Amino acid sequence: MSSKIGVVDVGGGYRGIYAAGVFDYCMDNRISFDLGIGVSAGSANIISYMAGQAGRNYRFYAEYGLRKEYAGFKNFLTKKSFIDLDYVYGTLSNSDGEDPLDYEAFRRNPMEFLVVATEVETGKAKYFNKDDVSQDDYSIMKASCTIPVFCHPYAVKDSLYYDGALSDPVPIEKAFHMGCDKVVLILTLPENTVRTSDKDRKLASVIRRKYPLSAENLARRAQRYNECIALAQSYAAKGKLLIVAPDDTCGVKTLNRDANALHRLYEKGYRDGAKIASFLI
Repeated sequence: MSSKIGVVDVGGGYRGIYAAGVFDYCMDNRISFDLGIGVSAGSANIISYMAGQAGRNYRFYAEYGLRKEYAGFKNFLTKKSFIDLDYVYGTLSNSDGEDPLDYEAFRRNPMEFLVVATEVETGKAKYFNKDDVSQDDYSIMKASCTIPVFCHPYAVKDSLYYDGALSDPVPIEKAFHMGCDKVVLILTLPENTVRTSDKDRKLASVIRRKYPLSAENLARRAQRYNECIALAQSYAAKGKLLIVAPDDTCGVKTLNRDANALHRLYEKGYRDGAKIASFLI
């Protein structure tokens, strides 16, 4: 009986270009997975991987991501969202867009696909799946990428959502619960990074009155992340999980847009992707 292999991409804004490099290595070397779980930008990385579109994610970070239409304070002033998610997952990604997702190839791929978002009212994780995606409707990705304060909550059907990192920042337990025997975890911060809550607590105070449960999640996000990494390391020690993480971020931050730094981080991800093949043997 063959093993079920999962991959989890935790996202991290523009740092996600590291994972884009990892997935491009996997495509170039025919490394496949049975399940992919994406958080925030991680969902975009995985869907392009499933569609077999090597290089597509790189363009979104290092080319389109530098455009004022993609992200910037003008967007925040005019659309109340620093990142224009409709531009990213609509104008660019739709079938008539500049760099469309190969939707048919994505649908044909037998790999399972989950996208994590957070219900703003309850603070609970919502795990969208492949059936929640349709041609030119990538709303679940927008929901998963909606950073509190920097973006308004995003509506999918009758519910509002924030970034999946508020409720399940490192969803490795979900992967094992879905039957995976081995999991590749792609981080966009060095593995031994200990996250702090200072910035998150300040952002949480902005949304606390309207969305108290999501605010509480946001205030505790760093603590949850740190706990999840400790758990991942324990799985790694048992040979059940591989952590693929950069040794440094080349100066790239969540909303940082330095083209040279982005390229260096992408190349680092591509090189680190080579670790996966031996783990899956």
